[in-house]
Amino acid sequence: MLAAIGRAAAAGVDWIQIRERTLEARELLELAQRALASAVQNGARLLVNDRLDVALAANAGGVHLGENSLPVERVSSWRLSTSRTDFLIGVSCHSAEVARAAERGGADYIFFGPVFATPSKAAFGPAQGIDRLKEICRFTEIPVIAIGGVTIENAASCIAAGAAGIAAIRLFQETEDVTGAVARLRTAFARTAAP
Repeated sequence: MLAAIGRAAAAGVDWIQIRERTLEARELLELAQRALASAVQNGARLLVNDRLDVALAANAGGVHLGENSLPVERVSSWRLSTSRTDFLIGVSCHSAEVARAAERGGADYIFFGPVFATPSKAAFGPAQGIDRLKEICRFTEIPVIAIGGVTIENAASCIAAGAAGIAAIRLFQETEDVTGAVARLRTAFARTAAP
């Protein structure tokens, strides 16, 4: 995993999220600390999934909260009381109601999906689709990151729908050429954003 994180960071991925839900706190902290060194060296921000305590202990760049994690309001309130104003707070959202609540609660960004069908997000229901992503992007003032079944071929449609970026697991883990994949994505996004 550390090698994959290093390749992604070196390829120019902006954010890397540690999502290892089965690890005990100590193991997760060790992984986050080791991953942070590689991420920071390459200009990437490291986010820890669900575990604010581990994110803080590792000096990560933020925490990504699931719909059943700590309430975003509590994490946002903590951030306001500290000097960690650069600490990002993200929330996974699978509905417009949760997206609105995350924004009101102080989230900096949301993950919305699954946009496309994917085995890893099947538990959250059927794919939401591009039209639903467009709707979420229109009424949300914070950045929306599209997630779920995102590929090099369909990523530009997420940007065209208004997403600020994409999140993907298989896209980066299953490619032999992460640098090439990131370059192709950036080219597609630039074409999509051009007038």
